[in-house]
Amino acid sequence: MEERLTSKERELVLKASKEIVIKFIEMGKVTPSTFSNVFRKVFESVEDSMRRK
Repeated sequence: MEERLTSKERELVLKASKEIVIKFIEMGKVTPSTFSNVFRKVFESVEDSMRRK
């Protein structure tokens, strides 16, 4: 059974994902054309990690 995250946990996932993607942008690894896919993958990865805590 998949564990649901609380609203606070989802907020933490969103903030962490944002910070990671910002670092990728600063390093030139993310462009406007790749932003959507990269953000989605980072968010899903962070969310999965939070569920496995």
